[in-house]
Amino acid sequence: MAEIRLRQLAHSYNRQPASEADYALHALEHVWEQGGAYALLGPSGCGKSTLLNIISGLLTPSHGEVLFDGKPVNQLSPQARNIAQVFQFPVVYDTMTVFDNLAFPLRNQGLDEARVQARVEEIAEVLDLSAVLRKKARNLSADEKQKVSMGRGLVRDDVSAILFDEPLTVIDPHLKWKLRRKLKQIHEQFNITMIYVTHDQLEASTFADKIAVMHGGRIVQFGTPRELFERPRHTFVGYFIGSPGMNLVEVHAEADGVMFGDIHLVLPGHLQEHLHERLAATGGGRLQVGIRPEFVQLWDSPFDDAYPARVLDVEDLGTYRIVTLELGGVALKARLGEDRPLPVAQAWVSLPAQWLMLYLDDELLEAGP
Repeated sequence: MAEIRLRQLAHSYNRQPASEADYALHALEHVWEQGGAYALLGPSGCGKSTLLNIISGLLTPSHGEVLFDGKPVNQLSPQARNIAQVFQFPVVYDTMTVFDNLAFPLRNQGLDEARVQARVEEIAEVLDLSAVLRKKARNLSADEKQKVSMGRGLVRDDVSAILFDEPLTVIDPHLKWKLRRKLKQIHEQFNITMIYVTHDQLEASTFADKIAVMHGGRIVQFGTPRELFERPRHTFVGYFIGSPGMNLVEVHAEADGVMFGDIHLVLPGHLQEHLHERLAATGGGRLQVGIRPEFVQLWDSPFDDAYPARVLDVEDLGTYRIVTLELGGVALKARLGEDRPLPVAQAWVSLPAQWLMLYLDDELLEAGP
Protein backbone atom coordinates (compact mmCIF):
# COMPACT_ATOMS: atom_id res chain seq x y z
CA MET A 1 0.00 0.00 0.00
CA ALA A 2 1.16 3.54 -0.62
CA GLU A 3 0.23 7.19 -0.39
CA ILE A 4 0.15 8.52 -3.96
CA ARG A 5 0.95 12.20 -4.42
CA LEU A 6 0.85 14.29 -7.60
CA ARG A 7 3.09 17.33 -7.61
CA GLN A 8 2.59 19.95 -10.36
CA LEU A 9 1.69 17.11 -12.72
CA ALA A 10 0.85 18.07 -16.32
CA HIS A 11 0.85 16.19 -19.59
CA SER A 12 0.60 16.95 -23.28
CA TYR A 13 0.59 14.45 -26.12
CA ASN A 14 2.12 17.22 -28.23
CA ARG A 15 5.92 17.18 -28.00
CA GLN A 16 6.04 20.96 -28.22
CA PRO A 17 2.85 22.28 -26.61
CA ALA A 18 2.22 25.91 -27.49
CA SER A 19 -0.77 26.67 -25.29
CA GLU A 20 -3.01 25.28 -22.53
CA ALA A 21 -5.24 23.78 -25.20
CA ASP A 22 -2.40 21.36 -26.05
CA TYR A 23 -2.50 19.80 -22.57
CA ALA A 24 -4.54 16.74 -21.59
CA LEU A 25 -3.72 17.35 -17.90
CA HIS A 26 -3.15 20.75 -16.28
CA ALA A 27 -0.81 21.23 -13.27
CA LEU A 28 -2.44 18.77 -10.84
CA GLU A 29 -1.71 18.82 -7.11
CA HIS A 30 -3.41 15.92 -5.39
CA VAL A 31 -3.00 13.23 -2.71
CA TRP A 32 -4.53 9.77 -2.40
CA GLU A 33 -3.93 8.57 1.14
CA GLN A 34 -2.71 5.07 1.90
CA GLY A 35 -5.44 2.44 2.06
CA GLY A 36 -8.24 4.64 0.70
CA ALA A 37 -10.92 3.72 -1.85
CA TYR A 38 -11.10 6.48 -4.44
CA ALA A 39 -12.82 7.15 -7.75
CA LEU A 40 -11.79 9.33 -10.69
CA LEU A 41 -15.07 10.44 -12.24
CA GLY A 42 -15.69 12.39 -15.42
CA PRO A 43 -16.84 12.23 -19.04
CA SER A 44 -14.85 10.73 -21.91
CA GLY A 45 -11.83 12.84 -22.83
CA CYS A 46 -11.44 14.59 -19.47
CA GLY A 47 -8.04 13.00 -18.73
CA LYS A 48 -8.97 10.12 -16.39
CA SER A 49 -7.18 7.32 -18.21
CA THR A 50 -4.19 9.56 -18.99
CA LEU A 51 -3.78 10.25 -15.29
CA LEU A 52 -4.17 6.58 -14.37
CA ASN A 53 -1.56 5.54 -16.93
CA ILE A 54 0.88 8.13 -15.56
CA ILE A 55 0.42 6.79 -12.02
CA SER A 56 1.00 3.21 -13.19
CA GLY A 57 4.07 4.16 -15.25
CA LEU A 58 2.63 3.28 -18.66
CA LEU A 59 2.97 6.98 -19.58
CA THR A 60 5.66 9.51 -18.63
CA PRO A 61 4.27 12.96 -17.71
CA SER A 62 5.46 16.06 -19.55
CA HIS A 63 5.90 17.94 -16.26
CA GLY A 64 5.81 17.29 -12.53
CA GLU A 65 6.20 14.25 -10.34
CA VAL A 66 4.36 11.20 -9.07
CA LEU A 67 5.43 10.21 -5.56
CA PHE A 68 4.75 6.96 -3.70
CA ASP A 69 5.15 7.44 0.05
CA GLY A 70 7.09 10.64 -0.64
CA LYS A 71 9.54 9.08 -3.14
CA PRO A 72 9.49 10.13 -6.83
CA VAL A 73 8.70 7.22 -9.15
CA ASN A 74 8.76 8.95 -12.56
CA GLN A 75 11.81 6.96 -13.63
CA LEU A 76 10.51 3.61 -12.36
CA SER A 77 8.91 1.03 -14.65
CA PRO A 78 5.35 -0.21 -13.94
CA GLN A 79 6.84 -3.43 -12.56
CA ALA A 80 9.15 -1.55 -10.18
CA ARG A 81 6.22 0.53 -8.89
CA ASN A 82 4.36 -2.61 -7.78
CA ILE A 83 1.13 -1.31 -9.29
CA ALA A 84 -1.67 -3.65 -10.37
CA GLN A 85 -3.91 -2.31 -13.12
CA VAL A 86 -7.25 -3.76 -14.25
CA PHE A 87 -8.31 -2.57 -17.69
CA GLN A 88 -11.66 -2.02 -19.37
CA PHE A 89 -11.42 -5.35 -21.20
CA PRO A 90 -10.40 -8.51 -19.30
CA VAL A 91 -6.75 -9.48 -19.74
CA VAL A 92 -6.35 -13.23 -19.15
CA TYR A 93 -4.25 -16.06 -20.53
CA ASP A 94 -6.94 -18.06 -22.35
CA THR A 95 -4.91 -21.28 -22.61
CA MET A 96 -4.18 -21.35 -18.85
CA THR A 97 -6.52 -22.48 -16.11
CA VAL A 98 -7.95 -19.92 -13.72
CA PHE A 99 -5.58 -21.28 -11.05
CA ASP A 100 -2.53 -20.74 -13.28
CA ASN A 101 -3.71 -17.24 -14.24
CA LEU A 102 -3.92 -16.26 -10.58
CA ALA A 103 -0.68 -18.02 -9.72
CA PHE A 104 1.29 -16.40 -12.55
CA PRO A 105 2.41 -13.22 -10.70
CA LEU A 106 3.39 -15.23 -7.61
CA ARG A 107 5.42 -17.76 -9.55
CA ASN A 108 7.21 -14.88 -11.29
CA GLN A 109 8.24 -13.68 -7.84
CA GLY A 110 9.71 -17.10 -7.07
CA LEU A 111 7.32 -18.01 -4.24
CA ASP A 112 7.27 -21.64 -3.19
CA GLU A 113 4.34 -23.69 -4.49
CA ALA A 114 2.75 -24.18 -1.07
CA ARG A 115 2.52 -20.41 -0.62
CA VAL A 116 1.21 -20.01 -4.17
CA GLN A 117 -1.49 -22.63 -3.53
CA ALA A 118 -2.63 -21.02 -0.29
CA ARG A 119 -2.73 -17.49 -1.70
CA VAL A 120 -4.55 -18.44 -4.91
CA GLU A 121 -7.19 -20.38 -2.99
CA GLU A 122 -7.69 -17.43 -0.60
CA ILE A 123 -8.23 -14.93 -3.44
CA ALA A 124 -10.41 -17.38 -5.42
CA GLU A 125 -12.71 -17.71 -2.43
CA VAL A 126 -12.97 -13.92 -2.03
CA LEU A 127 -13.86 -13.54 -5.73
CA ASP A 128 -16.20 -16.55 -5.90
CA LEU A 129 -13.88 -18.31 -8.36
CA SER A 130 -13.20 -21.47 -6.36
CA ALA A 131 -15.59 -23.55 -8.47
CA VAL A 132 -13.81 -22.65 -11.74
CA LEU A 133 -10.15 -22.83 -10.64
CA ARG A 134 -9.45 -25.82 -12.90
CA LYS A 135 -11.29 -24.40 -15.93
CA LYS A 136 -9.46 -22.95 -18.90
CA ALA A 137 -9.88 -19.19 -18.91
CA ARG A 138 -11.26 -19.23 -22.46
CA ASN A 139 -14.36 -21.04 -21.16
CA LEU A 140 -15.27 -18.29 -18.70
CA SER A 141 -17.97 -15.65 -18.99
CA ALA A 142 -16.99 -11.97 -19.35
CA ASP A 143 -17.60 -11.18 -15.68
CA GLU A 144 -15.61 -14.25 -14.57
CA LYS A 145 -12.70 -13.20 -16.80
CA GLN A 146 -12.77 -9.72 -15.29
CA LYS A 147 -12.70 -11.23 -11.80
CA VAL A 148 -9.62 -13.20 -12.83
CA SER A 149 -8.01 -9.91 -13.99
CA MET A 150 -8.82 -8.38 -10.62
CA GLY A 151 -7.55 -11.47 -8.83
CA ARG A 152 -4.12 -11.23 -10.47
CA GLY A 153 -3.72 -7.83 -8.82
CA LEU A 154 -5.10 -8.89 -5.47
CA VAL A 155 -3.11 -12.10 -5.21
CA ARG A 156 0.13 -10.19 -4.66
CA ASP A 157 0.56 -8.86 -1.14
CA ASP A 158 3.25 -6.32 -2.12
CA VAL A 159 1.21 -4.03 -4.40
CA SER A 160 1.36 -0.29 -3.75
CA ALA A 161 -2.12 0.23 -5.23
CA ILE A 162 -4.67 -1.29 -7.58
CA LEU A 163 -5.89 0.90 -10.44
CA PHE A 164 -9.19 0.12 -12.18
CA ASP A 165 -9.79 1.66 -15.62
CA GLU A 166 -13.57 1.38 -16.22
CA PRO A 167 -13.45 -2.36 -15.36
CA LEU A 168 -17.20 -2.99 -15.59
CA THR A 169 -17.83 -1.59 -19.07
CA VAL A 170 -18.13 -5.01 -20.74
CA ILE A 171 -20.08 -6.60 -17.87
CA ASP A 172 -23.81 -7.27 -18.19
CA PRO A 173 -25.81 -4.64 -16.25
CA HIS A 174 -27.41 -7.17 -13.90
CA LEU A 175 -23.94 -8.39 -12.84
CA LYS A 176 -22.38 -4.95 -12.34
CA TRP A 177 -23.87 -4.38 -8.90
CA LYS A 178 -22.45 -7.73 -7.72
CA LEU A 179 -18.93 -6.85 -8.83
CA ARG A 180 -19.15 -3.34 -7.36
CA ARG A 181 -20.19 -4.85 -4.06
CA LYS A 182 -17.40 -7.41 -4.31
CA LEU A 183 -14.78 -4.70 -4.91
CA LYS A 184 -16.02 -2.82 -1.85
CA GLN A 185 -15.77 -5.98 0.26
CA ILE A 186 -12.25 -6.63 -1.04
CA HIS A 187 -11.14 -3.13 -0.12
CA GLU A 188 -12.55 -3.46 3.39
CA GLN A 189 -10.87 -6.86 3.81
CA PHE A 190 -7.40 -6.05 2.42
CA ASN A 191 -7.20 -2.25 3.00
CA ILE A 192 -5.39 -1.68 -0.31
CA THR A 193 -5.16 1.76 -1.93
CA MET A 194 -7.62 1.57 -4.83
CA ILE A 195 -8.34 4.14 -7.55
CA TYR A 196 -11.33 3.42 -9.78
CA VAL A 197 -11.81 5.30 -13.06
CA THR A 198 -15.36 5.62 -14.36
CA HIS A 199 -17.79 7.94 -16.15
CA ASP A 200 -20.69 6.47 -14.13
CA GLN A 201 -21.56 8.42 -10.99
CA LEU A 202 -23.41 5.42 -9.50
CA GLU A 203 -20.31 3.23 -9.84
CA ALA A 204 -18.17 5.97 -8.30
CA SER A 205 -20.44 6.66 -5.34
CA THR A 206 -21.06 2.99 -4.49
CA PHE A 207 -17.36 2.09 -4.60
CA ALA A 208 -15.44 5.12 -3.35
CA ASP A 209 -15.15 6.87 -0.02
CA LYS A 210 -14.00 9.98 -1.89
CA ILE A 211 -14.39 11.00 -5.52
CA ALA A 212 -12.17 13.23 -7.66
CA VAL A 213 -14.31 14.82 -10.38
CA MET A 214 -12.34 15.64 -13.52
CA HIS A 215 -13.23 18.19 -16.17
CA GLY A 216 -11.02 19.48 -18.96
CA GLY A 217 -7.85 17.88 -17.59
CA ARG A 218 -8.32 19.25 -14.07
CA ILE A 219 -9.66 17.87 -10.80
CA VAL A 220 -12.42 20.40 -10.11
CA GLN A 221 -13.55 18.87 -6.80
CA PHE A 222 -12.48 16.10 -4.43
CA GLY A 223 -14.90 15.00 -1.77
CA THR A 224 -17.39 12.47 -0.48
CA PRO A 225 -20.44 11.62 -2.61
CA ARG A 226 -22.56 13.66 -0.21
CA GLU A 227 -20.28 16.71 -0.46
CA LEU A 228 -20.35 16.57 -4.26
CA PHE A 229 -24.13 16.40 -4.24
CA GLU A 230 -24.94 18.95 -1.55
CA ARG A 231 -22.16 21.47 -2.14
CA PRO A 232 -20.68 21.27 -5.64
CA ARG A 233 -17.75 23.69 -5.80
CA HIS A 234 -17.86 23.98 -9.59
CA THR A 235 -20.80 24.26 -11.96
CA PHE A 236 -19.59 21.16 -13.83
CA VAL A 237 -19.88 19.08 -10.65
CA GLY A 238 -23.41 20.40 -10.15
CA TYR A 239 -24.31 19.50 -13.72
CA PHE A 240 -22.56 16.11 -13.84
CA ILE A 241 -23.61 14.76 -10.43
CA GLY A 242 -27.29 14.04 -9.86
CA SER A 243 -30.20 12.86 -11.97
CA PRO A 244 -31.13 15.29 -13.33
CA GLY A 245 -28.22 17.64 -12.69
CA MET A 246 -28.31 20.95 -10.87
CA ASN A 247 -30.44 23.80 -12.19
CA LEU A 248 -28.04 26.61 -13.20
CA VAL A 249 -29.47 30.03 -13.99
CA GLU A 250 -27.51 33.05 -15.17
CA VAL A 251 -28.25 36.07 -12.95
CA HIS A 252 -27.07 39.62 -12.42
CA ALA A 253 -26.23 41.28 -9.12
CA GLU A 254 -28.60 43.69 -7.39
CA ALA A 255 -28.15 45.80 -4.25
CA ASP A 256 -29.42 43.06 -1.90
CA GLY A 257 -29.43 39.95 -4.05
CA VAL A 258 -29.50 38.65 -7.61
CA MET A 259 -32.09 38.72 -10.36
CA PHE A 260 -33.13 36.73 -13.44
CA GLY A 261 -36.14 37.75 -15.53
CA ASP A 262 -38.58 39.28 -13.06
CA ILE A 263 -37.43 37.07 -10.18
CA HIS A 264 -35.46 38.70 -7.38
CA LEU A 265 -33.60 36.43 -4.94
CA VAL A 266 -32.44 37.93 -1.66
CA LEU A 267 -29.03 36.69 -0.51
CA PRO A 268 -27.80 36.47 3.10
CA GLY A 269 -26.04 39.71 4.04
CA HIS A 270 -22.54 38.23 4.45
CA LEU A 271 -22.71 36.46 1.07
CA GLN A 272 -24.07 39.58 -0.63
CA GLU A 273 -21.20 41.63 0.77
CA HIS A 274 -18.66 39.07 -0.37
CA LEU A 275 -20.24 38.98 -3.85
CA HIS A 276 -19.84 42.73 -4.31
CA GLU A 277 -16.25 42.59 -3.04
CA ARG A 278 -15.40 39.85 -5.55
CA LEU A 279 -17.14 41.64 -8.43
CA ALA A 280 -15.28 44.84 -7.61
CA ALA A 281 -11.95 42.97 -7.45
CA THR A 282 -12.45 41.01 -10.66
CA GLY A 283 -14.29 43.62 -12.69
CA GLY A 284 -17.29 41.34 -13.15
CA GLY A 285 -17.78 37.86 -14.52
CA ARG A 286 -20.42 35.25 -15.26
CA LEU A 287 -22.74 34.92 -12.27
CA GLN A 288 -25.00 31.87 -11.83
CA VAL A 289 -27.37 30.58 -9.19
CA GLY A 290 -27.60 26.82 -8.78
CA ILE A 291 -30.10 24.62 -6.95
CA ARG A 292 -30.67 20.87 -7.07
CA PRO A 293 -34.06 19.68 -8.44
CA GLU A 294 -34.46 17.74 -5.16
CA PHE A 295 -34.40 21.02 -3.20
CA VAL A 296 -36.86 22.97 -5.37
CA GLN A 297 -40.15 23.09 -3.46
CA LEU A 298 -43.47 23.01 -5.34
CA TRP A 299 -46.90 24.05 -4.10
CA ASP A 300 -50.28 23.77 -5.82
CA SER A 301 -51.55 27.07 -4.38
CA PRO A 302 -50.00 30.42 -3.37
CA PHE A 303 -47.49 30.08 -0.55
CA ASP A 304 -45.28 32.42 1.47
CA ASP A 305 -42.11 33.45 -0.44
CA ALA A 306 -43.11 31.28 -3.41
CA TYR A 307 -43.05 32.41 -7.04
CA PRO A 308 -45.75 31.57 -9.60
CA ALA A 309 -44.46 29.29 -12.36
CA ARG A 310 -45.88 27.52 -15.40
CA VAL A 311 -45.71 23.72 -15.63
CA LEU A 312 -44.15 22.76 -18.96
CA ASP A 313 -43.66 19.01 -18.67
CA VAL A 314 -43.90 16.06 -16.28
CA GLU A 315 -41.74 12.95 -16.63
CA ASP A 316 -42.94 10.00 -14.55
CA LEU A 317 -40.04 7.74 -13.55
CA GLY A 318 -41.98 5.45 -11.22
CA THR A 319 -40.66 6.26 -7.75
CA TYR A 320 -40.37 9.97 -8.55
CA ARG A 321 -41.37 12.53 -11.16
CA ILE A 322 -39.37 15.29 -12.84
CA VAL A 323 -41.40 18.47 -13.31
CA THR A 324 -40.11 21.09 -15.76
CA LEU A 325 -41.26 24.63 -14.99
CA GLU A 326 -40.90 28.07 -16.48
CA LEU A 327 -39.87 30.64 -13.90
CA GLY A 328 -38.69 34.12 -14.79
CA GLY A 329 -38.29 33.13 -18.43
CA VAL A 330 -36.02 30.15 -17.73
CA ALA A 331 -36.68 26.41 -17.39
CA LEU A 332 -36.19 24.80 -13.97
CA LYS A 333 -36.54 21.17 -12.98
CA ALA A 334 -38.00 19.90 -9.70
CA ARG A 335 -37.93 16.32 -8.45
CA LEU A 336 -41.11 15.13 -6.74
CA GLY A 337 -41.66 11.91 -4.83
CA GLU A 338 -44.48 9.67 -6.04
CA ASP A 339 -46.52 10.51 -2.93
CA ARG A 340 -46.41 14.28 -3.56
CA PRO A 341 -49.39 16.02 -5.22
CA LEU A 342 -48.67 16.99 -8.80
CA PRO A 343 -49.43 20.61 -9.77
CA VAL A 344 -51.37 21.10 -13.01
CA ALA A 345 -50.64 23.96 -15.46
CA GLN A 346 -49.48 26.33 -12.73
CA ALA A 347 -47.40 25.88 -9.61
CA TRP A 348 -45.78 28.01 -6.91
CA VAL A 349 -42.06 27.55 -6.46
CA SER A 350 -39.88 28.05 -3.40
CA LEU A 351 -36.08 28.14 -3.63
CA PRO A 352 -34.81 27.60 -0.05
CA ALA A 353 -31.87 29.89 0.70
CA GLN A 354 -29.82 27.13 2.38
CA TRP A 355 -29.74 25.14 -0.89
CA LEU A 356 -28.98 28.06 -3.22
CA MET A 357 -25.41 28.02 -4.58
CA LEU A 358 -23.86 31.14 -6.12
CA TYR A 359 -21.14 30.73 -8.77
CA LEU A 360 -18.79 33.32 -10.24
CA ASP A 361 -17.09 32.16 -13.43
CA ASP A 362 -18.09 28.55 -12.59
CA GLU A 363 -16.48 28.55 -9.11
CA LEU A 364 -18.59 28.40 -5.95
CA LEU A 365 -18.72 31.79 -4.24
CA GLU A 366 -18.60 31.56 -0.48
CA ALA A 367 -18.29 34.23 2.17
CA GLY A 368 -15.26 34.07 4.39
CA PRO A 369 -15.44 33.33 8.14
